[in-house]
Amino acid sequence: MLRKKIIIFGILLCFLYPKFTVFALDTKYPDYSYEFLGEDKLETFNRKMFNFNLKLNKYALRPVHILWASIMPEYGMDRIRAVTSNIEYPIRLASSLIQRDFKNAKNETVRFLTNTTIGLGGLFDPAKRFFKLEKSSEDMDQALAGCKLKAGHFLVLPGLPATSCRGVFGSLLDIALNPGSYIASPILAMVKAGLFINKTSYMQPLIKMVEDRYADPYDIARKAYGLERYIKLANLDRLELSKLSPTPTYDNNKTVVQKPKPAPLPVVKTSVFSEIVLVPDLIKGGAQLNNIGTENFKLMPDIFLSDFNPQNPVVDSMRTAFLSDPKVNKSMWSDFSVWNRSFSHQIKTGSVRLNKDREEYKFRYILNKDKKAPVAIIYPSIGEGIMSSHSVLWAKIFYDAGYSVVIQGSHFEWEFVKSMPQGYHPGLPDKDSEQLRRLTALILYDLKKKYGYEFENKVILGTSFGAVAALFVGNKEYKNNTLGHVKYISICPPVELMYAMSQIDKNSRNIGTDSEEFKQKTAMIAAKILKIYNEKEDNPKMELPTLPFNEEEGKIITSFVMHQKLSDLIYTIENTKENTSKHDIYNQINNMDYKDYAQKYLLSDGETNTEDLSYETSLHSISEFLEHNNNYKIYHSINDYLTNTNQLKRLKDYAGDKVVFVDNGAHLGFIYRKEFLNDLKQTIASLY
Repeated sequence: MLRKKIIIFGILLCFLYPKFTVFALDTKYPDYSYEFLGEDKLETFNRKMFNFNLKLNKYALRPVHILWASIMPEYGMDRIRAVTSNIEYPIRLASSLIQRDFKNAKNETVRFLTNTTIGLGGLFDPAKRFFKLEKSSEDMDQALAGCKLKAGHFLVLPGLPATSCRGVFGSLLDIALNPGSYIASPILAMVKAGLFINKTSYMQPLIKMVEDRYADPYDIARKAYGLERYIKLANLDRLELSKLSPTPTYDNNKTVVQKPKPAPLPVVKTSVFSEIVLVPDLIKGGAQLNNIGTENFKLMPDIFLSDFNPQNPVVDSMRTAFLSDPKVNKSMWSDFSVWNRSFSHQIKTGSVRLNKDREEYKFRYILNKDKKAPVAIIYPSIGEGIMSSHSVLWAKIFYDAGYSVVIQGSHFEWEFVKSMPQGYHPGLPDKDSEQLRRLTALILYDLKKKYGYEFENKVILGTSFGAVAALFVGNKEYKNNTLGHVKYISICPPVELMYAMSQIDKNSRNIGTDSEEFKQKTAMIAAKILKIYNEKEDNPKMELPTLPFNEEEGKIITSFVMHQKLSDLIYTIENTKENTSKHDIYNQINNMDYKDYAQKYLLSDGETNTEDLSYETSLHSISEFLEHNNNYKIYHSINDYLTNTNQLKRLKDYAGDKVVFVDNGAHLGFIYRKEFLNDLKQTIASLY
């Protein structure tokens, strides 16, 4: 009854709320929430309700879901979820019939009859297993859209998911068509409550991710809702991954060599259009390069990835996002159960305060039973926080090798800024590495004091932007040792950060438009991503030799991800207030790329010019450390699109046999390949 009253209130609000002027948007980056939902005319109200719902979920719903997930194993929850979905068949049938989608209506009917009988009331899904009939996610909002009813304002109501004015009407019809709505007896009402708790519990991981990983959870939730609705209305959620055409491999001008070729030696083109002549005997295995100028030597991969099937550098780099180790989260209990003892759940969270009057900095850690065991410290890629799934995988590799592990977040990330002095702007590796070094020392001291560990031997592993930070920390320690005995593993560090940022900006150009074509393209990409994740959830061991994206789609995905990280950072730096309109700040953010960030926040003090900044943020500035130390190892790909061949040659000149090249994978796209992991594990085992 309360839910119905709230929905009716939402209907009145849609009719009574005054109109506002629509802002014209002309920005470098598309405002995805505006593109899919238009102006947020109820923003102030919506933000207040959204924050209320987050608190309601945290203090009221989440404890109930944790209790439920600790009573019912995940398999049991999945079976109850299947029954709930089966009961809601009338909603999907009515929606399909109203839209004259008779094929889907037939499929849903066959699914319902099959699963109700053979599937024991919907506990199981033989319709999918035996007849390959996938469930659709039709609802009455889609039916109303099919009747040409406009969506109206985006709306957040207390205790309910994000919706629209049309969605409010749709929800009332969903309730009317749901057989569970007519359960009246006390016992059946309890069953209904259990079904509701079970169904809503599946939202907790997503809600927790939005809360923890984004500086403005409301904005990301609005973007997600807009994309989800568009995908459903266009039936893009019915895509069959097996029928999606794999992306073509490189054309003749961008061939990637998989294995060494016999003479005559070929000249190949990389993504940065620089020549690489493969010479098997010169650098294979990291030959010494003393007294050899960069113009006189060639690059040769040390690690070859068999059957990699390269597509293009941007898409190849995305492969890591769809690969995981099932053992990390393996458990018979759901993610929110107190009994879940998977590796990822064994990692604890701690906090330290680096600067007075600033927020505490959170980190994660897992300690080896041996208090004298070496410790690995993880510096993740740009914009990744302490919950990064990649960091958990690195942690498992080290932990299995006998290490304790500390996971820190990226220093180019909004949570890091909140722990730094007011006005701190990350992006200058020399300054950032000093703060990181202090932070690492404080974390290790805190753990030593709390648990009595020694941590005499340390390894810092960094990836991408974190890989640069790891090497700059090494340079600091080379000049003034404060952390003790430390070794460094750096994976795909951009040799010149300004060049890398320009490559990211270049990939983002000319994608912003308010055209219907852009929305269709973006929604198709999002639908493909969701389909991959859903199928990976059903089959964690599923392999993806290629991804169903072309180069343009890869650039759109990368642009969105990288600009979202920049958006969160600027949002935090500008100290944006809660519960107020964010039009101005997002208009500013969507007009900024990484070059603009550098000019506004890194050059603002007037002490550094662009030329100096390019050098100071590059590995060239720490060449002395790279040349005179043997306590580090660098892994890089010869077709990393955030570097070019001359930069890699210079790096090889500095590092010699301490840098190992991989023949494929572009930027980090090789990190889950067995060839690389075997070499990395050997390196880790040999450090101490």
